[in-house]
Amino acid sequence: MELIFATNNPNKVKEIRNVVGDKLQILPLKEAGIIIEIPEPHDSLEDNALEKAQTIHHLTGKNCFSEDTGLEVPALNGAPGVKSARYAGEKASDQQNIDLLLHNLSGKENRGARFRTVITLIWDHQTYYFEGICPGSISETQKGSDGFGYDPVFIPEGGDGRSFAQMTLDEKNKFSHRKKATAQLIEFLKSKIGELN
Repeated sequence: MELIFATNNPNKVKEIRNVVGDKLQILPLKEAGIIIEIPEPHDSLEDNALEKAQTIHHLTGKNCFSEDTGLEVPALNGAPGVKSARYAGEKASDQQNIDLLLHNLSGKENRGARFRTVITLIWDHQTYYFEGICPGSISETQKGSDGFGYDPVFIPEGGDGRSFAQMTLDEKNKFSHRKKATAQLIEFLKSKIGELN
């Protein structure tokens, strides 16, 4: 069964496919023949995820899902949050975003943080939400070279002190916010169409 994933981000596609395995054929926009950049104009992960899913559903009429993820840091009043990918500016690189985060956390004792993913699924013209949260903290320096986004400075709670960027994808998925939300998505789809083969 095919399910359109409303994203052009290859890293997110890789992570979702790693969780789903061969249970579903996940088609990102490019592979579905959809060449479009969907804006994320809203102030919440939920609204941005809904915007992306609705855009593709209106365009194709097919079942689809989207996700939006944010890094939420209490010492920064929840920032970067919904603007995580654009924290240092609209065209900011991962490195620029990390640099600004570490700068803004300089001298702060509370380095707690959490990643939060919201998945929006449109299935048979009905809308469903799934949420995954990974608590952790922000390291003072970057560690590791794998992953993407803020992975080099995020240390998941309950781990061995390594950052996400020091882990394999399978290791990361033991903690991952995106994995937790995707697992809920899969369970929902199983309830709709039986055991996914």
